[in-house]
Amino acid sequence: MTALRERMIEDMRICNLSPETIRNYAGQVAQFARHFGRSPENLDGNDVRTYQLHLIKKRRSFSTVNQATAALLFLYRRTLGRELEVERIRFAKKASRLPFVPSPQEVERLINAITQPLHRALAMTMYAAGLRVSEAVALRPADIDSKQMVIRIVQGKGRKDRFVPLSPVLLDQLRRHYRRIRPTNWLFPGGVAGQHISTAAITRVLRHARHAIGHKPVTPHSFRHACATHLLEAGTDLRTIQVMLGHASIKTTTVYLRVSPKLISTVKSPLDSLTLS
Repeated sequence: MTALRERMIEDMRICNLSPETIRNYAGQVAQFARHFGRSPENLDGNDVRTYQLHLIKKRRSFSTVNQATAALLFLYRRTLGRELEVERIRFAKKASRLPFVPSPQEVERLINAITQPLHRALAMTMYAAGLRVSEAVALRPADIDSKQMVIRIVQGKGRKDRFVPLSPVLLDQLRRHYRRIRPTNWLFPGGVAGQHISTAAITRVLRHARHAIGHKPVTPHSFRHACATHLLEAGTDLRTIQVMLGHASIKTTTVYLRVSPKLISTVKSPLDSLTLS
């Protein structure tokens, strides 16, 4: 580890960035340095802009370009104390695409297609509580509060704790799951002793289970999208859904107004009010 890399990692820890963000930022800076074959200390804002263009030419996703940009801005501003020509360092514009949202019937078929009980309980948890896969795999038995009927999410995205409702049906399933494997540390333990199941493992499970709905593009996040959309269609207000999902801004939650065919189909067209001959 170079002195610069070590100093940047220390700065990120001081700023209380998540371990995943620290790992990603450090990796992006390392790729930047390898691209030019020089230490970032000997590069400047023009080089950052050139690197952005390189990533775009390589058809890297907007999220990759933006992550690299954020990592480099942190390095130069925070660790090196140098202000880049910020007006020339832009973040890539995100393409506005709607996520795939399985219907309630498709969610049912997906869950039924998962044969391994632990994987099935995990999928049900993500759907019932609208959890990110990283939040679901990191649950501990003590996070399930059957007295108050809530699940405690510890240090979710943005390093924030929150509570989400505990479904009675899910509680019954989790009790069966608990009696079956008697988890101690993690509610959903992985194959390696002392570690929880990996997010990659449940992604693989869903890749195999999606045959049940015609091989549609299912990911663990599809359960979170489905939970939010189905709650909205059932009459739950956006603000409640925002708090439940842990969104910092209501704007993030409003995407579910766009992905619900059920809600859109209830809108009365102005054409219907005309008297035409």
